[in-house]
Amino acid sequence: MEFASTRPIYLQIADYCHGRIVAGEWVEDQRIPSVRELAVKMSVNTHTVLKALEQLQADGIIEPRRGLGYFLAPNARERVSQAKRREFFTTYLPELRQRMSQLGITPDELINELR
Repeated sequence: MEFASTRPIYLQIADYCHGRIVAGEWVEDQRIPSVRELAVKMSVNTHTVLKALEQLQADGIIEPRRGLGYFLAPNARERVSQAKRREFFTTYLPELRQRMSQLGITPDELINELR
């Protein structure tokens, strides 16, 4: 995996995990790959992966099970979807509005292009 230099790696790993959840690759109440497995797959330090998983745990997306690893929490897919929607409306949409304004693109023009 290639990482962008503009965002902390652990957050990019959390985004990778979000993508697996939304895509249905990781199923609720099932074990996710271990810290070591993810670290090897992404060629990063295990501490970086652990920090990403701690973030996911704090967000209620995964839960640890002693001696078994991390498992997706109930409603993990819905939680991730809601978080990504909030991120879209608070981060990406304002950037889009600003860019549209700079280029003189109206909302109607955008809607027509989306169709």
